[in-house]
Amino acid sequence: MSGPNEHNQESLDRYSRQMMFPEIGEEGQRRIRRGRVTLCGCGALGTVIANVLTRAGVGFLRIIDRDFIEWHNLQRQVLFDEDDVRECLPKAEAAARKLRRINSDVEIEPIVADVDHTNILEFVQDADVILDGTDNFETRYLINDAAVKLGKPWVYGGCIGSHGQTMTIIPGETPCLRCVIESAPPPGMAPTCETAGILGSAVNVIASLQAVEALKILSGRKDAINRNLIYIDIWEDVFKAFKIEALREKVDCPTCKKGEFPWLEGKFGSHTTTLCGRNAVQVVHRRNERLSFEELAEKLKGVSDVRYNRFMLRFTVDGYEFTVFPDGRAIIKGTNDIAKARTLYAQYVGN
Repeated sequence: MSGPNEHNQESLDRYSRQMMFPEIGEEGQRRIRRGRVTLCGCGALGTVIANVLTRAGVGFLRIIDRDFIEWHNLQRQVLFDEDDVRECLPKAEAAARKLRRINSDVEIEPIVADVDHTNILEFVQDADVILDGTDNFETRYLINDAAVKLGKPWVYGGCIGSHGQTMTIIPGETPCLRCVIESAPPPGMAPTCETAGILGSAVNVIASLQAVEALKILSGRKDAINRNLIYIDIWEDVFKAFKIEALREKVDCPTCKKGEFPWLEGKFGSHTTTLCGRNAVQVVHRRNERLSFEELAEKLKGVSDVRYNRFMLRFTVDGYEFTVFPDGRAIIKGTNDIAKARTLYAQYVGN
């Protein structure tokens, strides 16, 4: 019998309708089956991207996400259901379980972690394409640094309210993210999920465009990639394609032209992040050893009721809800004040 990743005719039959599309064909499908993808973020955009690529038969999909599933995610994050919320599952793990049931041909590697300058090169070095499923520019600039340094193509996407934008970046050929958006808007100046909301249908449009760009790259059709910045507003029925290809030569980009990678070197970016639309702060505290949930639960006895599984530990104190991960990270819900979150972390989780 053939194994899940063998590319004989029988294993390709499930992709017959995709192979009938002449721009992919059988050879393109075989390339897709050999393709390796790293997806950073598995929320709204990420779940749609992962769903499309898994059904399309990508060979290997690494999913990295730092977060867990909440009820409000179900409105737009297509791989999750109510049972996932009740089980307190991290997004990466829940997505992997669902995707394996959709297509056992695809090798799925879920990683519950925060993408930062200490680990991103490890996560993307063996990828043929990197997909942006994040919700913040700090991580996007980090992806951009890593992709340009390693010469890896990546696809940017962002969504808020009823609109979104995407562009494909091929280092050495197209403008990079910093060529087009030199720096992120300062805190408080840009709308967030909490202030502007988000429509699931807008997410589906942008993520689908990202996924098809990945399929172009994986199938060997880089000639067909989108070389514009695409902007879509599904409520106002607006579709714009901004021609940006000339920017690579016109802009003196620190990344493309000078080989400067400040996010990758840890010069920019924080270890504490407010989470979009959540009234929550993530606190990162790197540890040499994995946190013992048994010991932490014992420490908190008498302070709060503690629930934990192998993925996370949760408790509530004075209206603040803590979700603690084995790598020492914690998401503290009930405040957007970074200083307050750090104080609460030190008080209840420790230094």
